[in-house]
Amino acid sequence: MIQTLRCALVGTGAVANLHAQAVAAHPRAELVAVTDISPDAARDFAARYGIAAVHDDLASLLATERPDVVLICTPPGVHREQTVAAFAAGAHVVVEKPPAPSLDELDEMRAAADAARKQLAVVFQQRTGTAAAHVKRLLDSGALGRPLLAQCQTLWFRGAGYFAVPWRGKWETEGGGTTLGHGIHQLDLLAFLLGDWARVEARLWRLDRETETEDASTATVLFERGVVAQVVASAVSPRETSSLRIDTQRATVTVDHLYGHGHENWSLTPAPGFEADAAAWAFPEAEERSDHGPLLRDVFDAILDERPLPPTADAPARSLELVAAIYASADADGRPVTPADLAAHPTHRRGFASPVTDLRR
Repeated sequence: MIQTLRCALVGTGAVANLHAQAVAAHPRAELVAVTDISPDAARDFAARYGIAAVHDDLASLLATERPDVVLICTPPGVHREQTVAAFAAGAHVVVEKPPAPSLDELDEMRAAADAARKQLAVVFQQRTGTAAAHVKRLLDSGALGRPLLAQCQTLWFRGAGYFAVPWRGKWETEGGGTTLGHGIHQLDLLAFLLGDWARVEARLWRLDRETETEDASTATVLFERGVVAQVVASAVSPRETSSLRIDTQRATVTVDHLYGHGHENWSLTPAPGFEADAAAWAFPEAEERSDHGPLLRDVFDAILDERPLPPTADAPARSLELVAAIYASADADGRPVTPADLAAHPTHRRGFASPVTDLRR
């Protein structure tokens, strides 16, 4: 059995710092190597975190270091290539969201993981934290009654400078707009809490930004358990928020945050007649916030113990399929898309490029 996970990091953008901090916090993991398309950026990152080895490219890193885990923090357009290479070299992979710019590419990544008998974990850190786990238990147990209605909002603001990065805002290199790049986080949390989806009807909008992709989207999602959810993703909202609301027969569950949540971000409001039940719904005293740290800790522990990935890191395709259905419905002028439609879709398993209604003035 592996005693200490030797981790390597690909890409040194802002999110890579969260990965490096999570590795440093784990007692049985160490970051041994890094590579980036910019050698200067890689060297600066290595100096910041005391990483011994800097490589010009991933091939050199894999051949020389033979890491146990590769942490991929690069744009989604290169995730498949890098992930498959890491599995071929015998490493487990933790990849940032979105895991790939298409369902076909994600299928290739999952097949490579199975062939190598290694784990593929996708970073959807909104699933983590004691509050999300507590709410999931309440919903799954039936303590709150049947879920009925939901709202999922990712209202963020990304200005012209954000889209000035060459790979952003283009179907070919980013894979999608704010639905894929931003909204997928809250969609993943929604699906984590409510389960599999059954039908999607959606539209894409270009309201203000100079992009090929959408800067806003709207969708209605029907879940298998009968919950109807309204979903909005935006990159043009000055008062930013990431919000979920789930109305059940006995209570309303809400979480309002931006990039991470703790107990103070959640609330449970009992329906009339169920006020006496609220005490049993209280959040646990011990709190852990949603973050990369708990996610990578649980992934590393599963790898070290040779166990399956935890629920906070499994089902890598669930939320990407939901996003793909939003794009596929928009491509069909808002007509409903089911999982069966998506499984045999002639175009949107290969990529998400879809018509965007342009309302800029």
